[in-house]
Amino acid sequence: MVKNIVSISRVLTLCTLLPVAVLAADPSKVRSNAEQEGDYYRMVTLSTPPGVQFESGALQFIGPDTLACSTRTGDIWIGKGVKGNSPQPKWTLFESGLHEVLGLAWRDGWLYAVQRGEVTRLKDINGDGRADVVETFCDGWSINGDYHEYVFGSKFDREGNMWLALTLTGSFSSQDPYRGWAVRVSPKGKLIPTASGVRSAGGIGFNAAGDCFYTDNQGPWNGACKLQWLKPGSFAGHPDGMRWFDEPETTNAIASAGLKKPAQPKSGSRMYEEAKRIPELMLPAVYFPYGKMGQSASGVACDLNQGRFGPFKEQIFVGEQTHSTVMRVFLEKVDGKYQGACFPFRQGFDSGVLALEFAKDGSLFAFGTDRGWGSRGGKPFSLQRLDWTGKIPFEIHEMKARPDGFELSFTKPLDDVSAAKLESYAMESYIYIYQSSYGSPEVDQSTPHVKEARVSKDHTKVRLVVEGLVEGHIHELHLAGVRSVSGEPLLHDAAYYTLNKIPAK
Repeated sequence: MVKNIVSISRVLTLCTLLPVAVLAADPSKVRSNAEQEGDYYRMVTLSTPPGVQFESGALQFIGPDTLACSTRTGDIWIGKGVKGNSPQPKWTLFESGLHEVLGLAWRDGWLYAVQRGEVTRLKDINGDGRADVVETFCDGWSINGDYHEYVFGSKFDREGNMWLALTLTGSFSSQDPYRGWAVRVSPKGKLIPTASGVRSAGGIGFNAAGDCFYTDNQGPWNGACKLQWLKPGSFAGHPDGMRWFDEPETTNAIASAGLKKPAQPKSGSRMYEEAKRIPELMLPAVYFPYGKMGQSASGVACDLNQGRFGPFKEQIFVGEQTHSTVMRVFLEKVDGKYQGACFPFRQGFDSGVLALEFAKDGSLFAFGTDRGWGSRGGKPFSLQRLDWTGKIPFEIHEMKARPDGFELSFTKPLDDVSAAKLESYAMESYIYIYQSSYGSPEVDQSTPHVKEARVSKDHTKVRLVVEGLVEGHIHELHLAGVRSVSGEPLLHDAAYYTLNKIPAK
């Protein structure tokens, strides 16, 4: 019976993802999802340096209209003139010969570049657009030449630290110090061990409160891609990097940072159950259901633009490399830990989105590559920009957990009749196996029942009373029948809430 209900839900999902124009009699007037999204967030393609394999590494603004771009082939380019309807930036090669720069940050006239083997800082002294000073700032970890030993770096936090996520050797094991860890680099260049349990990072950044998050990808001990809070002292879930708690070359630094070695998790369990036994184990803030939201979560950018990017102030945007999309995340804290929902946002990028960067005017830059895993976009690289057109899409704005269900807010006033109908909603829940083998199917499925849908007096919220909430599960919600007061369907009717904790009140 559960399988039948899940199948019906997926049919409803497919139907609601199709453009409304599909119902039109004239097939030539059918508009793709990307075209509809473009009514609200226009995509602008920037020209890149001619003849250059301009594959994404990282982005950093160093002026209102000047953008530093690092590439996976080891270059850093500076583009002046990245705004406008058809931008043709003037590109200057700032530095070359670096090792896959996957983090850029700017402070006091220095550009900090996160290479595989070190954080390097560079400065142009004579103003010719080229780096004159290149210095090692921190190299407190190791590499051995393995293809997968990426290092993703953040901007500076409020204390002046950079945060780094060091992926595992070969994506499966830790053969070098701090592989499978998150570390901080202090303002003086000191490495500070911060959290263990990283597997295969794709990006790292901060929320509006200044807490650091990284994306990790499906694989051993990761049933699906996730957005993970890097609380100092926490364990993100992959145990192979725990060996460095006991190795002489790292033990003292880890102990000085006040970190405690977690217990070994049990393969084949559920992460929610293991977290009861292992206090350091931090549950994912948000899962990105595999295949439904994407397959390779990447860059992290928080909208701190005070409404210049539309109605999603202080929400997090996450890149998706395989599906060539950008996803949206709403987070809340329950009992001191993060959880929340992810939503589709914008598809149709030319290559796999790896790095994201907001400009001060509120536009969002997306830097892409298809190297290694390919991407739906189809091109080997891309540099594109999203501009809010000023039109507000009809979307789920926030999804908050309640003791007996969820409260949803919307970007436009609701049609009360459609929003109050129970038939407008379909929900299922599931989770992943926490195991040492690769990935996981969706397991432990259930079908929570929406018993009530109460529309707020201001017509902007719906309180869903749900029977059968499952703590520790993803709750997938579709709102096929909900309409705005003007009769619009939702631009995206799917939401995926990772319910780590049912709130007490």
